[in-house]
Amino acid sequence: MKNIIFMMALMLTLTSCHSQTKKTSDRNNVAKSTEASKKTNAEWKAELTPEQYEVLREKGTERPFTGAYWNTFEEGKYVCAACGQTLFNSDSKFDSDCGWPSFDRAIEGSVLYVKDVSYGMTRTEVLCSNCQGHLGHVFDDGPKETTGERFCTNSISIKFIAAKK
Repeated sequence: MKNIIFMMALMLTLTSCHSQTKKTSDRNNVAKSTEASKKTNAEWKAELTPEQYEVLREKGTERPFTGAYWNTFEEGKYVCAACGQTLFNSDSKFDSDCGWPSFDRAIEGSVLYVKDVSYGMTRTEVLCSNCQGHLGHVFDDGPKETTGERFCTNSISIKFIAAKK
């Protein structure tokens, strides 16, 4: 019964935070073959924590308001937790009140966009373009004064590197 209640609460949170989808047809979506993208599941399991593996390789989602970076706004950059590719700069991060780190833009060429029709919704999944690790989803409900996009990202799929002072 607890699992059912948890799943219902999670679905309610996901649907309330994911109000709009981003069209994938206007994206340059070319996956490059890299050493990281060729790793086996066994190699990824040996390198990642079980929680990172669940999100990055099996497209899981961490619970909202629990990740390390949902409420962090220091100067620096965010890299893929699996392969280290730079994905976001801190100046693109904003407070979206959804419980996950939110960015209004990714570094050009750093992410791939994939249509996701799971859980009865149509969304745009965001993957690291280097290792194809699952990062989260992108929506059209971000800040209108910038890009209008919200990259809703799992904290566990990224690492923060503070700017040198």
